Amino acid sequence: MQDWHRLKISELFEKLDSSPEGLSSAEAKKRSQQHGLNELEKRKKAPAIIRFLKHATNFFALLLWTGALLAFIAEYLAPGEGNLYIGVALGTVVLLNAVFSFYQESKAEQAMDAFKKMMPDQAKVLRDGAEVQLLAREIVPGDVFILEEGDKVPADARLFEANALKVDNSSLTGESEPQLRSIDFTHKNILESRNMAFSSTTVLTGSGKAVVYATGMDTQIGKVAGLTETIEAKHTPIHRELQFFIKVISIIAIILGVGFFGLGFFFERGFWQNMIFAIGIIVANVPEGLLPTVTLALSISSQKMARKNALIKNLESVETLGCTTVICTDKTGTITQNRMSVNSVLLGDSLVDTGAVHDKTDFDKLLHACVLCNNSNITRNDIGYDYVGDPMEGSLLVFAGEHIDIEKTRQAVTRTKEEPFDSLTKRMITVNSYRSGKAAYMKGAPEVVIKKCSHILIDGSAEKITKAHQRMLEEHSRSFSGRGERVLAFAYKKSRYGFSDSELESGYTFIGLLGMLDPPRPDVDTAVAKCKKAGIKIIMITGDHPLTAESIARKVGIISSEDPTIVSGDELSGMDNDRLKRILKEKEVLFARTSPQQKLKIVKALQEIGEIVAVTGDGVNDAPALKNADIGVAMGKCGTDVAKEAADMVLVDDNFSTIVNAVEEGRTIYENIKNFIVYILTSNVPEIIPFIVFVLFGLPLPLTVVLILAIDLGTDLIPALGLATEKLESDTMEQKPRSKDDRLLTKRMIFRSYCVVGMLEAAAGFTSYFFILYRGGWSWGQELAYNNPLYMKAVTGFFVAIIITQIANVMISRVRRQSVFKQGIFSNKIILLGIAVELALAGFISYSPVAHTYLHTASLSFFEFFMATPFALFIFFADELRRLIIRKSRKAKEYMEL
Repeated sequence: MQDWHRLKISELFEKLDSSPEGLSSAEAKKRSQQHGLNELEKRKKAPAIIRFLKHATNFFALLLWTGALLAFIAEYLAPGEGNLYIGVALGTVVLLNAVFSFYQESKAEQAMDAFKKMMPDQAKVLRDGAEVQLLAREIVPGDVFILEEGDKVPADARLFEANALKVDNSSLTGESEPQLRSIDFTHKNILESRNMAFSSTTVLTGSGKAVVYATGMDTQIGKVAGLTETIEAKHTPIHRELQFFIKVISIIAIILGVGFFGLGFFFERGFWQNMIFAIGIIVANVPEGLLPTVTLALSISSQKMARKNALIKNLESVETLGCTTVICTDKTGTITQNRMSVNSVLLGDSLVDTGAVHDKTDFDKLLHACVLCNNSNITRNDIGYDYVGDPMEGSLLVFAGEHIDIEKTRQAVTRTKEEPFDSLTKRMITVNSYRSGKAAYMKGAPEVVIKKCSHILIDGSAEKITKAHQRMLEEHSRSFSGRGERVLAFAYKKSRYGFSDSELESGYTFIGLLGMLDPPRPDVDTAVAKCKKAGIKIIMITGDHPLTAESIARKVGIISSEDPTIVSGDELSGMDNDRLKRILKEKEVLFARTSPQQKLKIVKALQEIGEIVAVTGDGVNDAPALKNADIGVAMGKCGTDVAKEAADMVLVDDNFSTIVNAVEEGRTIYENIKNFIVYILTSNVPEIIPFIVFVLFGLPLPLTVVLILAIDLGTDLIPALGLATEKLESDTMEQKPRSKDDRLLTKRMIFRSYCVVGMLEAAAGFTSYFFILYRGGWSWGQELAYNNPLYMKAVTGFFVAIIITQIANVMISRVRRQSVFKQGIFSNKIILLGIAVELALAGFISYSPVAHTYLHTASLSFFEFFMATPFALFIFFADELRRLIIRKSRKAKEYMEL
């Protein structure tokens, strides 16, 4: 890579084959063909219709399309038996699922749009030696553009003229403090060097000229955008599990359907009888309402989280939070309040009370340094102050404003020069002109400022600084940092006539130290404790000093051991991936003085050792890490649009506790999804067995395919949705995060659904079915037409029996460990609504003439309608007993382990 910031101006123009007068129009046209347009490019993707059809023709969809096609064929050959409704229902389910999947995929591909919004539309460029207004996309390498206050920089460029030019680089670096520009090389890092202007940044004050060296995807913002765009969106754990679940259930359906289709010929049944039977088996096995129910459940959870200040962009990310094993969090504004205040003051060699009124000259000097070596502004409000600019500088003004008039102090001087703070010099200098002469004020890192001082101000007198003074100041600085404070040192020097550049680097008089504290948010320690109890590891990744980071981490409980692992950004830069992985496996780890690029390195290493990672970020450079993480969390208040687009979740209040609340919701929704899968699988058994009995024993078919769909897409839907909104069990956040290898569908779940509760429901159905048949005079082996009143009544009885027993099933599916009575019988209003709808729909299908006509059902007596109630009560109380035994055995095990 060419070090454009290091070149001399003459070498720069030579390399770019340009001049201060810019390019000719002909040359610019030629270069445009060579380099392309100055715009951010999206990767080419398949047309929307192709991507939609992909979702409408996956394995699950093809299975349902096949069922729909066979239903239409059956309707054509044997009209009036309800197969038309079956085909329409199955086709509708496929289209709804495809729309949902396509929408989710489209939402995940919008990150590049936020980058494009940051690019300017037009720019002032020198072409053929004259200033012209051009579309920014037409700029090419070698062009010279003019910058003025309010302009957005159109491309990456090297400055060769700068007049009091300051830029806002926050869109690229996340740093809110205005950055002074010059034509001099000032830093080996191109992003820190003052002679550079970068695409998408904004001119705050001043003017300048620059020559373009990179456009489009070759710019710094283009590289970040390209990295973000090329990182493939990861499938969430719930997505992978649902796909696995659907595949298993579909394979079972196909095997049973094909197997019993062939078995029908063995029993000498006709082709179309066997075909209808195969359709019934497939429809009974496939959970048609699963994906719509999951979508609605995740949507409801995301709305609940929005009320708790967490905005979810990708619905499936709700559940991902539940299996998060590591949270990588920033410090400032997330763990802390991002409201810095002066907490400790050292004047010369004496600690003083920050709230006391001082009349000493030393204190006045310190206050003047706070105000005059500062670029922020504050305004007083009803409860205190609001500040605009860097939070640290704002806190200095708030502190000074309690003792002196800031506006009057600034009006008394004229700033003639400024050397802004950067990561290389670690200090800021301003030169201010008074009537009596000039004064230079310096603030910065204590280790830097102390070295530039020849004297120290003690009790109004400037004494020559000694090594003992230096040691004393260093000890106080470490003490402040050890309390979690950000420490700044202040110094000044005076001259009657002014200062040369060399004179500004030495000969200062030391004034004092200020320790500023950004206190932890009041509820963070509780949230951290909850995470630790839930088995979630928290790693703080911050740009702050290691001592400050460690102090805050200790205060909130992120680290508690005497010897935690603290890694600096410099150490991380030279660290290989294997060593990083070993460090990340340690119990307590903290990263300090790190960059956003290093955050991505940490996230990838964590994922490589099998962790499910949630990561916070706010800047443009955080976007790759946010997108690569299993769950990216952007800051709502201070985050850039790019960070918010790349993330899966946005914290409205920038609060760490909100993440923990979201994790709790994620765990709850995963448990609830498992619960409603158990619920909907259970009804498969009483839906499948009638078809098996139909083939093996030649009985009239006890349940029609249309009524199966009425259960799967009608009566089961609202109760299943109610299960998805069930409140968490009291010990949910005391469990370890589930392994990413854990299956949504387990052998225990299949046994419970298919072999226990499902069989009891089937028994209830057959009890009602045979009671009605025998009571109506039917004898074994007697064939009944599909429109025979007795047959229709018996089928209705079987259908209603499933509904009654499913009411008991939905109640026991609400919890996995606790008693339903402890959870609250009437606490879930949606389940109560679902039960009411189930009974209403069962009543409609049983007693409505419309249903009798189209669904071939018949009216039941009161006794026949509720005949399955004893089975429902047995299911409910038997499962209560099962859970009681589990709780007792678990408590006994815990007692034995004490």
